[in-house]
Amino acid sequence: MTQTLDAIGELIESGKLDEARRAVDGFTETNDNRAELLFLRGWIKELSYDRRGAAATYERVLELEPDHTEANFRLALLADLVGDDEQAIAGYEQCTREQPASVNALINLAVLLEEHGRLAEAEACLKSVLSAFPEHPRARRFLKSVESCFTMVVDDRSQRDRERGSALLDVPISDFELSVRARNCLRQMNINTLGDLLKTTEAELLSYKNFGETSLNEIKALLTQKGLRLGQSLPVPEKPMRSVSLYPTGDGSQYLNKPVSELELSVRSRKCLQWLGIATLGELAMRSEVELMAIKNFGQTSLQEIKRQLALYGLSLR
Repeated sequence: MTQTLDAIGELIESGKLDEARRAVDGFTETNDNRAELLFLRGWIKELSYDRRGAAATYERVLELEPDHTEANFRLALLADLVGDDEQAIAGYEQCTREQPASVNALINLAVLLEEHGRLAEAEACLKSVLSAFPEHPRARRFLKSVESCFTMVVDDRSQRDRERGSALLDVPISDFELSVRARNCLRQMNINTLGDLLKTTEAELLSYKNFGETSLNEIKALLTQKGLRLGQSLPVPEKPMRSVSLYPTGDGSQYLNKPVSELELSVRSRKCLQWLGIATLGELAMRSEVELMAIKNFGQTSLQEIKRQLALYGLSLR
């Protein structure tokens, strides 16, 4: 049975690219569907990591149909991903001229406008999203970032507190009461001071040979007594991590709070996500392939498995 164009789009979203490619090749082309078929070919190229070929195909779509919203969006997205802000902004702005305006185009545009100091325009984009979706998590988060830029004040007391706390960070690990196993593991990992420990994550500790949950809980209890926690000294951006939405309609936004425990994942993939402290699909979508592949025992099989599961909910890795 011949697939419909919408059905082919669903195949692409779910990661079934070979099946989608065969369906497109077998579809009868007419003047009415030529632009849409070309768009689907471009989308398949994009998800097959042929970004240059995808961009060229999207440009051909726009020659046939200049107001093709999704082609404009995905071409803007590709420009965004490689740092061509001028083209990305122009593409996102074109998407927002269509009614109803693309939610993710508005958000992505707001992020770029903020980075270029166009705060009032960025604020207007985000408020437009929130007027239709008052609880949209990304729009609310980025709006706070934009508003903070209007009234940014340096907190001198915070600086003094950091200076007073620096002496504590230099305290040797040997000064604390820890088991021999935990102490030896930390020494072998070149973690010599409290400051070193606060730059280390649970995942890094657990990935070390012979370091188990017992040692981890021992160290966490010690830090809790001092009002500290693992990883707290890692660099934190002053504004939300920049990410771009990969779907112009925002269909996956309602799944951002869905627990990753509900995904159909292998034990290895699930364990790796636990080590990273990833609890929801939204948190997972903020991670990149590079971050996941850096985890011990996490390979291409696990990566493809997670990407397929995210695609089922209209989401993808950063």
